[in-house]
Order: sequence, then C-alpha cells, then structure tokens
Amino acid sequence: MASILGIDIGTSGTKVMLLDEKTGVLGVESEKYDVSIPQIGYSEQEPDLWWEAVLACLSRLGEKHGRYFEAVSAVGFSGQMHGLVMTDRNGRPIRPAILWQDQRSGEECLELEERIPERIRTDSLRNRIFPGFALPSLCWVKKHEPECFDRIYKVMQPKDYIRYKMTGLFGAEATDASASLMFDIVKRDWAWELLGLCGLPEEIFPKCSESGAVQGRISRECAAQTGLGESVQVIFGLGDQQAQSIGNGVFKEGTFICNIGTGGQVSAFSKNPVYDPSFRTQTFCHGVNGGYTIYGAVLNAGMSLKWLKDNILKVEGFDMLNAMAGEVPAGSEGLIFLPYLTGERTPHMDTHARGMFFGLHLAHTGKHMARSVMEGVTFALRDCMEILEQTGNRCDRIISSGGGASSPVWLQIQADILGKEIFVSSVTEQACLGACLLAGVSAGLFTGLEEAAARFVSMKKETYKPIPENVLLYDRIYSSYRSLYGRTADLVV
Repeated sequence: MASILGIDIGTSGTKVMLLDEKTGVLGVESEKYDVSIPQIGYSEQEPDLWWEAVLACLSRLGEKHGRYFEAVSAVGFSGQMHGLVMTDRNGRPIRPAILWQDQRSGEECLELEERIPERIRTDSLRNRIFPGFALPSLCWVKKHEPECFDRIYKVMQPKDYIRYKMTGLFGAEATDASASLMFDIVKRDWAWELLGLCGLPEEIFPKCSESGAVQGRISRECAAQTGLGESVQVIFGLGDQQAQSIGNGVFKEGTFICNIGTGGQVSAFSKNPVYDPSFRTQTFCHGVNGGYTIYGAVLNAGMSLKWLKDNILKVEGFDMLNAMAGEVPAGSEGLIFLPYLTGERTPHMDTHARGMFFGLHLAHTGKHMARSVMEGVTFALRDCMEILEQTGNRCDRIISSGGGASSPVWLQIQADILGKEIFVSSVTEQACLGACLLAGVSAGLFTGLEEAAARFVSMKKETYKPIPENVLLYDRIYSSYRSLYGRTADLVV
C-alpha cells in the first residue's frame, strides 16, 4: 500500500490531498488565509502563513487517515504563480512575499521595457512585462528596499518555499520559473543575459529542474513536525495552472480549461511555445512532455464575487450569492459589470483599468449585482478564449474548474457566454490531483500520466449546454461590455 500527498499553495488558502495509489482520493483538507494589502496596489502574504496552513492540513489528514498517512511515499506540489519569495542564507523570508495581484511595480516595468531588447522579449520571454510578475517585483525591492535586496540568498516562488521547508533544499522548477519573467521558456533555463542587464546576481537564482524531477526526501526536521517518514520522496511540482491541466486529464491540444478561482484563466496545452504577437496572453512551460501552457488571465474572477459578498452586500457565504443570482434572468436586466478591480491582464494589460457597474436603475437589487458579477467575469474569460483561438489554439471542448465550477448558475452562464458545452471534473481539487499524479509517476507508482489520469480523472455525467436564446442575448451584451473599457479608459478620477 502506498499513498501520495498533493499540496496546493493558493492565494486564498492551502489545500492538501491524500491519494491512495489504488482507490483514489482519500481526503482533502484546506486552510484559508487572507491577502495583506498594506496600501492600495500592494498584495502580500507571509510565507510562513502557507507553512502553518500546510502543517494544519497534514495534521488533520494524519488524524483522519492514520495508516494511509503513514504510507505516504511521495509529495507533489502546485502553487500560485508569479509571486516573489526572498530568503536569507538560513532559508528565512526576508520580507513578505509579493504576490501576482501586486501592482506597485508599474515604473519598474517601464524601465524594463526600455532596458530589455525586443529580441529577448520575443525569443526568450514571449510574455509582456507586467506588474505582479517576479522580475519587476524584484527590481522594485532592489530600488526601494536595498537593505532587503542585499540580504537575499535565494529567490523562489511560493510553492518552492514550502518544498524547501520540507526538504531543506533550495530549488526552482520550469513551470513556475517560466512565469517569473526571468526565464527563457524556449531553452527552459534562467534568462542569464536578461538577469545581467537588470543587475541581478546569478547566485540568487537556484538551479532549475523539470517539474517531475525528484528533489530529495523529507528532512528530519519536517518529519518531526509532520509525522511523515524521512524516506518520502519530494517532487519539484508545478504551477497551479499546469497542475490543474494534469488534474483535468488535459495532455493534448484541443481542450480549453476555464478556471474561476481568485483570479481566472482560460488555458490550453500546446506542444510548442506559441504566443500572441501583441503579448495579450501568457506562454509558460508545462510539466508534460516538454510542452507549454498558453492562457489568458483575468486578475479578479472569484475575487470580484468575494468583494461583492464582503464589501457591498455583506452576506454570509457564496451559496447565498448563487441563489440570488439564480433568481435573475440572463443579462441581469441591463446591468453590466467590468471586473477590473485591480487592473487587468488579458486583453488590456492595463494596471490602471478599473471596475464598474454600468446600466444601474432603480429596479436593480443585490440579486442583479450578484448575477452581473458572474456574467462580467465570464465576459472577461471570453476575451481570453477568443484570443487563444486567434493565436491558433483549437477549442473542441471546455472543462470548467475552480470555485466557479461548483455553481450550477455560473456553469450555465459560462456555457451561454462562451458558446460551448461545459464539462466538469468529478474531482473538485484538480490542482491537488495533478500534483498527486505527477508525484506518483515520478515515484514509480504509476507508469505514466495518461495511465494515471485514466484511472483517477473523470467528468461528471451532467454537462451544461448553451441555451440558444441566451447565447444571442449575451452576444449583444458582450459587444457593449467590450466597448465600455475603450470608452472609459482615459477617464481619471
């Protein structure tokens, strides 16, 4: 008997899955935490907050599934991408991690645009330089917090820090590193020329490995804290989008994943590092067969609904919002929401974009606002989907993931706005599952990812098909939605 742990370090919380090699998912534990916003435009988290969450989840899994927990033979990882963690020589964080939502580095992005030659951006990065990515965040630290910068021993991404806490070993892996803007996604190694141009010392970048490589084993200190055996193999892991792709069984071209978590993404697997010439999408390394994941990103997906719940309507739980939205007809009776609460990536790549409700009248209620937010986020995801298709990515079907996949109302909205049949995985935590499956293959428990996915990945029988009259309605509203940004982008408050 052998089992596997899949640890997903998210923005809103950590989730840990325990998977038996023969019977499948035994249990999932989660621990929530908040994002720190010390001032407008900033987004941070203490790395040890993630570690405390991991320890809490592991403790509960150990209590509930004792003999299976004792049989853990491998650990895999998934994690929020783009974030910057900086540690000293002893592996202690120098300051809070700067997250993917952070917008403070706009000035640094402009400086990087001037400093980095076009050939490096197109041949190596294949992504736009944008706030929230690790490179501009690191340049911001170098300029504004030189005392912190001088203490850096290693830089890493969020899940890499947790892997360090479990092994005592520093390291990076290709999928997460490729989302830092400091990585050559074609050569699958750090972009050393770029780092030199930015005045960043080479020694602070740990050796980079592929996702499925085994970094080491559980350290004695971690074993004492968690109850895991020192013989447990620790796999490098993946960024959350790539892990979710594996957890949904997507290893080939033709299937899009529409993820609605804190942020939102529409992603596709590609054998080649294709990219949008206007840099409206992201192209990052995948952990499967030397491939790539191509996606459009929405900064505020589930975060928009959380904002509405906590700051505006002040209701308890998302179930109430789902019920409210379900009482309103498609189109929210003329109310349109732009989810640009902290700027936007795809398609505008504009840190100054702002959200809005358009079309308000006296008959509108909180119910209309709830549905309008769901529709507005899905319109933003349609922007992503259309650009992916324009870039040459084929979409034969869509799998919905994340919190948005738990709402029948939102799933039907996705089908109607995206104009595609929507499939939903039977396992809710696809990123955790993907981390487990990759770890199982690396540890020799499974012969390959496709074999493992055939055993543990399945879709629910119920799908969501577009309703023709809603498709026509949403097509008209989408045209208005798209025009709102262009008509208001230059306004300053």
